[in-house]
Amino acid sequence: MENVFTILEERGYIEQMTHPQEIKELFGKEYVPFYIGIDPTANSLHVGHFVSLMVASHMQKCGHKPIILVGGGTATIGDPSGKTDMRKMLSREELDHNVECIKKQIEKFISFEGENGAIIVNNADWLLDLKFVDFVREIGSLFSVNRMLSAECYKQRMETGLTFFEMSYMLMQSYDFLYLYNKYGCKLQMGGNDQWSNIIGGVDLIRKIGKDDSFGLTFKLLTTKEGKKMGKTEKGALWLDSEKTSPYEFYQYWRNVEDGSVENVFKMLTFLPIEQIKELSSYQDQRINEAKKVLAYEITKLVHGEEEAKKAEEASNALFSGQGNLDNMPTVKVENTDISILDAIILTNIAPSKGQARTLVNQGGISLNDEKITDVNYILSDKDFADGYAILKKGKKVFYKLEK
Repeated sequence: MENVFTILEERGYIEQMTHPQEIKELFGKEYVPFYIGIDPTANSLHVGHFVSLMVASHMQKCGHKPIILVGGGTATIGDPSGKTDMRKMLSREELDHNVECIKKQIEKFISFEGENGAIIVNNADWLLDLKFVDFVREIGSLFSVNRMLSAECYKQRMETGLTFFEMSYMLMQSYDFLYLYNKYGCKLQMGGNDQWSNIIGGVDLIRKIGKDDSFGLTFKLLTTKEGKKMGKTEKGALWLDSEKTSPYEFYQYWRNVEDGSVENVFKMLTFLPIEQIKELSSYQDQRINEAKKVLAYEITKLVHGEEEAKKAEEASNALFSGQGNLDNMPTVKVENTDISILDAIILTNIAPSKGQARTLVNQGGISLNDEKITDVNYILSDKDFADGYAILKKGKKVFYKLEK
């Protein structure tokens, strides 16, 4: 079996490691129980979780055992990393509902069958029953406040205010690693690079109690060439739930990824062989669009299945060719055909207000049935719905079908 370290390195996942040489050797000589954590603060995963699931899938394919920790306990606190203020606290009932929804999405990437079948654990099962004084004496005494405050996740909050409640997040996540180490023999915690400080906390905690085989590894965040996180759409986050982000919208997002990101996204979010990825990524000029079609199809197939991927591909091709089936593109019903262009823009969520809708029209960013709209007072009529629908378009990449 191929050493998974080689795969993770070749596909560009690895950002930082606590013990690089030891981790590489560990992957080569034994099967490693490892864990990734997911906070169930929503009832769906989004693109930010996608890389974690792909890494876990590669690990499992090479024989290692995934432990998916759903943070029903830590989510009651909220990770301060990357946050400018304290996260809204969810009830236990809300968290339990989100956990059940997330489990179904995880199953698309990771198998729960066989000798190295994945297991899902919820840290609410052990964190919520901890006794405060016992915990701070046994665990808190092993953490230096000075060192914690030097962590990036805390430093960026010092000016706006950091509660003791939030500061305890690192201790909780570190304790998770210790708990999984003792119960399941988990030796490795993995996560996005924004989790580096928390992961180090867990590795150090286990080593402070006399063990020497705990390790941490972070992977790169999925970003654009400008360093911005991928996964933002007109409506917000790019969700893996088809009810929140339709398969068509999901497909279109990857179909329109910037040219310079094609190879990186292929490597991190598909299972295509590296040789094929290099060939597709080498396409230039207009031909790169053919590579993007493959990219969008492969990623959509992973998340939504082959049937939905084919529907999204067909709808996308129909838009650009002017022929074919448009049934699977985002569709909005209109009660009357004499709707104003500004109301149509708001109805489709292309813009949230009439002020922003008016700006889009004035800047030449709105088209109706491939005709640019320049009049902010334009009122649609039956002639715009000659085929029973009208296509409202923002720029070159955002399309909606208005249907009578």
